[in-house]
Amino acid sequence: MIDLARKILLYDKLRFFITVSGVGFAVALVLVQTGLFLGLMDNASITIDHMDADIWVLAKNTPNIDFARTFSDAFVNRVRSIDGVKRADNLVVWFIRMALPNGVQEGVEMYAMERFKEWGMPWEVAEGQLEDLKRGRFVMLDDSATKRCGPFAVGDYREFIGKRMKIIGRTKQALSFTTAPVAFTDLRSIQALTPELEGQTTYIVVKLNEGADRERVMAEIRQRLPHTDVRTREDWSSGSRNYWVTSTGLGLQLASTILLGCIVAIIIVAQTLYTSTMEHLKEFGTIKAIGAGNGHIYGILARQATIAAIGGAVVGAAITFALRPVMMKMDLKLLIVPNVWAMTFVGTLVFSLSASMISFRKVAKLDPAMVFRG
Repeated sequence: MIDLARKILLYDKLRFFITVSGVGFAVALVLVQTGLFLGLMDNASITIDHMDADIWVLAKNTPNIDFARTFSDAFVNRVRSIDGVKRADNLVVWFIRMALPNGVQEGVEMYAMERFKEWGMPWEVAEGQLEDLKRGRFVMLDDSATKRCGPFAVGDYREFIGKRMKIIGRTKQALSFTTAPVAFTDLRSIQALTPELEGQTTYIVVKLNEGADRERVMAEIRQRLPHTDVRTREDWSSGSRNYWVTSTGLGLQLASTILLGCIVAIIIVAQTLYTSTMEHLKEFGTIKAIGAGNGHIYGILARQATIAAIGGAVVGAAITFALRPVMMKMDLKLLIVPNVWAMTFVGTLVFSLSASMISFRKVAKLDPAMVFRG
């Protein structure tokens, strides 16, 4: 049975190649779109995930990490005095304009706090010392800024809201969902730079003592700061990602892409198996004439569908891996998650087997006597 299934499927090698390629491109479509979606979602919460904070305090109804709202920076002292809090600091996340050497202005997402290193931010420093940010109007700029802001080097100066700041370092992998370049500076520097931030912050990040009751600490923060939201790192990370899914229609776009890929795979496999079956009706009739039941017939068709699904999945995986470095050069993050690969493979197999039912219905009604007619 296995040999017969393979021989029928490989009888026309060109058709088999086209089938596997078609399924492969459908699989690649699903994998690439899902990988890009996951990459965008990772960017939406990447700073939250890397920040060594157990609790985030934010202004009421702040939608996500990027669109911050202000409140008094003096509130941090109330948090620091709570039993169980190891440390708490203000964090400002703010969009400001940076003037490029050619006169064009570009939006930059600035992160500012007093003790970056203690919080594990930024997590990858290519050049410079974080401690130097406190010594003047200094800034560290992420390498991803090169694409939108042009090349820069440590020691260069840039104007931020009309005021010169010196670039004293470079970071890597600090990305944002908005694609705005990310920069780092001292808290006092950004408060002096932007009048609306004077005496203000956008977040308070909190690290707890080992063994501290997180729920109790969060409840006390809510009591002391009733006009703020208090969220765990996991909850705030998930909330920042979900905001972009619900507000931009990314979830619907992803579902549409997956549906399209499934439809393409079903059509290709169904058409190939049906054409192949019609060309080999006599062979199937002979099998039925010698006593094979419909279960055996479907076994042959199922094996053909499985071969096409496995071949297509391998081709799709190869295409996805080949596109990954291309995406990276375009500053697009393509995440490869084992669970997604497994689900895509299982889905391809299930849909291919479902497509084989179209051919099975034709063979199931086949009269075995046809092989004895002239």
